Amino acid sequence: MRPRAHRPLPGPLSAVAATLTRVKSSLSAAEARRIALAAQGFGRPRPVAPGTRQLNLALARMATLQIDSVNVFARSHYMPLFSRLGPYDTTALDRLLFARRPAYVEYLAHVAAFIPAADWSLFAFRMDDMRAKYGAAGDGWYARNRSIVDWVRSELADRGPLRPAQIEHDAKKAARGPWWDWDVVKQALEHLWMFGDVAIAGRRGFERRYGLAEHVIAPEVLQTRIDRGDAVRELVRRASVAYGVATASDLADYWRLRDRPAVMTAVAELTDAGELQPVRVEGWMQAGRPAAAWVHRDAALPRRIDAAALLTPFDPVVWFRDRAERLFDFSYRIEIYTPPPKRRFGYYSLPVLVDDELVGRVDLKADRAAGTLLVQSAWWEQGKTGDAAGRVADELRAAARWQGLESISVSRWGDAVDDLAAALPGAARHDARAAAQAPVAVTAAGAPATVEG
Repeated sequence: MRPRAHRPLPGPLSAVAATLTRVKSSLSAAEARRIALAAQGFGRPRPVAPGTRQLNLALARMATLQIDSVNVFARSHYMPLFSRLGPYDTTALDRLLFARRPAYVEYLAHVAAFIPAADWSLFAFRMDDMRAKYGAAGDGWYARNRSIVDWVRSELADRGPLRPAQIEHDAKKAARGPWWDWDVVKQALEHLWMFGDVAIAGRRGFERRYGLAEHVIAPEVLQTRIDRGDAVRELVRRASVAYGVATASDLADYWRLRDRPAVMTAVAELTDAGELQPVRVEGWMQAGRPAAAWVHRDAALPRRIDAAALLTPFDPVVWFRDRAERLFDFSYRIEIYTPPPKRRFGYYSLPVLVDDELVGRVDLKADRAAGTLLVQSAWWEQGKTGDAAGRVADELRAAARWQGLESISVSRWGDAVDDLAAALPGAARHDARAAAQAPVAVTAAGAPATVEG
């Protein structure tokens, strides 16, 4: 069965006229940036009062929403919607993501991420691969602990969706195993989730509730079978829509597709069908030659992008670091796992978008006890100036308001902090370098993609 056809999103991509990219065989670097940002929703004016409809449309443009547990400012899955829509009610997003029969569920899409519940079967090939990798090995954890796995499955069948803490078993009192130091019940649940036998039935706080897939996913979705080749082609197509213009590596990374021949087959089929058009992009090179790239036929090229946004490190605009460097000349690594003395920009710096450029990065922390947004560090990109300070300051005010924080304090660490402080009359100043480099509890470094961040 082939996946359903994509329906283009309604409405103009920009207040200014857009030129269809299919008439162009080559793009300047600036044109490629504008196409990419428009495809991600940054060419649209922010709504005055974003609601459920706007959230759904933004989610549809991104196609997936990555999850990460770092909460020094705001949980990462909340951030892309704020970046595109401005301050919104996060409880409205929670209702979409964590309803009893949710419109969205979690799976290993990019990594651990939200996807439309209707797309569950689109990842059946990945579930099969996970089962073959982790479930078939005779000496693997799954085989060695099959009795516990079967017991956990029966608990979910009898009691419905549960949090790990609700599942009582003597095994929970045993010594923790080697699998990322999780107890055996949690490991059983994670294996079953990877295999598609279990789905996430919402969260309490940030703790997952696990349920049998048939208790969470609609029967008609579970019964849908999609051929591996069709699934890969559909995922590549969706990535091309979400990116606008992309290399094959970009398209593969959107869904972490490791089968490069399958990706190239999908690109060829989509090109033959007229959905993708080969294009040359100024400055995009590979092994000393122009990199092969493609633009989606529905992509639009706005004359300009009028936007300002703070981006999470896990936003599709920057989550593939090679693409961020190619598109924006922006070399980016988060430093949460870097030893404090070696951090250059701060613990959790956020890229700053102004119009069609990444102009800097700011390290933010929400001091909820004091009701203050702390700008722990701020930096301009090389060649950028303080001209953007006023627009970045507006985003910081919006971020504070969104998080319910009453004031802003700007540190003295970074070449952009004085510009931002000047654009934020009344903002306090503080010395944050030591505090910004203090460790904050996060997921263990090196945890694999199967673990939520």
